Amino acid sequence: MELLRNAVRPYAWGSRTTIPELLGRPVPAPHPEAELWLGAHPGDPSKVIGEDGSERSLLDLLEADPVGQLGDRCANRWGNRLPFLLKILAAEEPLSMQAHPSAAQAAEGHAREEKLGIARDAANRNYPDPTAKPELVCALTEFHALAGFRAPERTVALLRAIETPGLAKYTDLLAEQPDPDGLRALFTTWITLPQGTLDELLPDVLDACVLHIKEHGEFDVECRTILELGEAHPRDAGVLAALLLNRLTLSAGEAIYLPAGNLHSYLHGTAVEILANSDNILRCGLTPKHVDVPELLRVVDFGCGDMPVHTGDLGPHGAVYRTETPEFELTRIEWETGDSAVDGEVRIAGGAPQILLCTAGELVVTAEDGERTELRRGQSVWLAASHAAVRARPAGGSRTQLFRATPGTCENPAP
Repeated sequence: MELLRNAVRPYAWGSRTTIPELLGRPVPAPHPEAELWLGAHPGDPSKVIGEDGSERSLLDLLEADPVGQLGDRCANRWGNRLPFLLKILAAEEPLSMQAHPSAAQAAEGHAREEKLGIARDAANRNYPDPTAKPELVCALTEFHALAGFRAPERTVALLRAIETPGLAKYTDLLAEQPDPDGLRALFTTWITLPQGTLDELLPDVLDACVLHIKEHGEFDVECRTILELGEAHPRDAGVLAALLLNRLTLSAGEAIYLPAGNLHSYLHGTAVEILANSDNILRCGLTPKHVDVPELLRVVDFGCGDMPVHTGDLGPHGAVYRTETPEFELTRIEWETGDSAVDGEVRIAGGAPQILLCTAGELVVTAEDGERTELRRGQSVWLAASHAAVRARPAGGSRTQLFRATPGTCENPAP
């Protein structure tokens, strides 16, 4: 059981306060801090802190002893690669509109770019990794997102509610074919509009959204989102594309699962994200970063309907968020103010590689051999598969929260 030091990613959409506060650093930070990475991705692996204060890359640790660190089952399936990556997301501004490839698409795209000699850290690299990137995001605060295509009938109703002369032909296109093929046709048309056409259409759409809000229309939240995106990304086709996606507001503890091909953009809030250990991203808008519309169109899933919101399989002290993905599973463990150390003790099984991250309060993690580690907010530990079960309990008497990341093959019980 070893403490971790984790890397911060300073993307422009991040917050100057959220991650520094979590880590106990002065606020505001001099620049936005968007993501905290916990894991063994080659781009920013966590450092394992030894008893003497020395540090070693978790990536190097896994390469040196894959079976001891990952266990037979993981090592046989994924070699010396930790299958999951855990993150804290701190979104002050909207992220790019993006989707992630399937396993087959990732393998093919990675091989193609390797053959072309594109550097893995190049700005125009779509597939730095040969693996898929499904993900699950669990809200720590109220968390806002666009995710998945809305049912076409509802989108037609939205477009008619804000209809301008310039929108009419696009509304009719979807109304005549209210299915995934119709969504593909409309999305492709909008995302590839000539800039001149876009410059004529977008201002009218934004004006119509303002009017809809003033009239207390049915789609108030959706229209406010379009206005926010239009202000942050003027002249961007992604603003139009956002009209096609489900608009979600998650409360703390609620989660959404994003399989391969799901088009999405996180808008605002703080969350824990767990994903397959990959950084493959295809973008189509709402970003100054590399955009590759033809490649994105190859991977986007135009299936449509409401986006399920998950509360997990609940237990007395939290929930397990199960998905179809074998690479990861997330468990949220919570103790409320006043929970006793004895009654609130939670057993965490061993036998699998796992990362424990404290996101609120203070707690004590104790191993069967008596090894004891105290964790405060923002701290995390690595547990190798060879480590026996541990027990976690609150230490400070206040609300305490712990997230546990494991492979999805562990069949973890609800805490």
